[in-house]
Amino acid sequence: MKKHKRVYIVLITLVATLGGLLFGYDTAVISGAEGSLQIYFAESLDLSSLAHGLTVSSALIGCIIGGLLSGYFSTRFGRKYTLILAAALFLISALGSAYPEWLFFTYGEPSYALLFTFNLYRIIGGIGVGLASAVSPMYIGEIAPSRIRGRLVSLNQFAIIFGMLVVYFVNWGIARGQTSQWINEVGWRYMFASEAIPALLFLLLLFTVPETPRYLASQNKNGEALKVLSKIYDKSVAKSTLAEINHSFDMKKGRLFSFGVAIVVVGILLSVFQQFVGINVALYYAPRIFESMGAGRDASMFQTIIMGLVNVIFTVIAIVSVDKFGRKPLLIIGSVGMTVGMFGVAGMAYANAIGIATLIFIIIYTASFMMSWGPVVWVLISEIFPNKIRGKAVAIAVAAQWAANYLVSSTYPMMMEFSGGLTYTFYGVMSILSALFVWKFVPETKGKSLEQLEMRLKDGSAKGKFQKASGHSN
Repeated sequence: MKKHKRVYIVLITLVATLGGLLFGYDTAVISGAEGSLQIYFAESLDLSSLAHGLTVSSALIGCIIGGLLSGYFSTRFGRKYTLILAAALFLISALGSAYPEWLFFTYGEPSYALLFTFNLYRIIGGIGVGLASAVSPMYIGEIAPSRIRGRLVSLNQFAIIFGMLVVYFVNWGIARGQTSQWINEVGWRYMFASEAIPALLFLLLLFTVPETPRYLASQNKNGEALKVLSKIYDKSVAKSTLAEINHSFDMKKGRLFSFGVAIVVVGILLSVFQQFVGINVALYYAPRIFESMGAGRDASMFQTIIMGLVNVIFTVIAIVSVDKFGRKPLLIIGSVGMTVGMFGVAGMAYANAIGIATLIFIIIYTASFMMSWGPVVWVLISEIFPNKIRGKAVAIAVAAQWAANYLVSSTYPMMMEFSGGLTYTFYGVMSILSALFVWKFVPETKGKSLEQLEMRLKDGSAKGKFQKASGHSN
């Protein structure tokens, strides 16, 4: 591939990955603010731990909505304009969450109505996250050449984790040297408001990138599609790629189960397992977990930064490995590491011996996730669905992911009140089941074009299609 074409692809990818960065930023900003929100809302309004958990996780309601809507918007208006909508929602949410009193309430006087308004702004941001989480990897997957597609889509996961790391630094910087009273009254507002900067940058840069050639072809805009493909491939390859894309649209109707039920179910279960292993418990509640080890507020946020750095390093390992070793081996290895880490945390909880060993096991767990289930699930979801149903199928898979995320995150405080050991044991069991699921059912997609993967699904029964895709037979 010529250097200027590679540079063009990378630049487009980097713009699209800002959606991933905001995904990570928006979902992790709550980690620094949730303790203050508990004091500002839950304690002042005498709310239960379940109500606080629902507030911390309220953005996930929007994520589910955004995930469901992503199929309609990305199919009706295109991948690019769906991302523009997501960027606008991020911006509104950042400013509204920081100052929910705007227009209707008195500053600094919590009430049930203000709590509802705060959650509404968080849900708006969640809709943006749901849209971006589905469409950013879809956009990259439809732009990228097959031999580097895994690496480029994995960059979106890197951006998610980098966004989390950035906000860990931002939260720590805001809280550093400040009194708890200042953080609980003002600091948490700065944390939410800081998201407006990357949101505005994302919004502006999106106007500089093209629509994907596969979406353009689906709208019979072959001239525009060829123009984009010619910037990615040599002219002859661009023409043959466009012919292959158009052929894929002629093969079957665009009904969701045109290629069988099984492949849609695989996408859904990949998404559900990615959440049921408990990753977002570690991400959302990291400072609180570290505080339970005896760390102060500043120290707990600094330990969260260490965890964020580990996450970035192991996501890079996944980016380097995913097109070399394949998707399935990374997922299985990651599941084994997550099992070790989560059962280790469970053992510490049962023994009531929370300490440095817990931090080590959490790092083993999160590192294993970041080198496998974090990036690779997004790669697979962007790859396994045929062109005609990709928007709909990705929307369902992503909505299922956010529903599972919401269930796990909102019930964590209540589960921990019952038994910390049992809570972490549950996540460990899910890690074991995730490995078995991948081994038996998940297709390997390394090195194949999206249209080649689609051809393997076009004949036979749903079960036969699935077995062909996964490489299994009776």
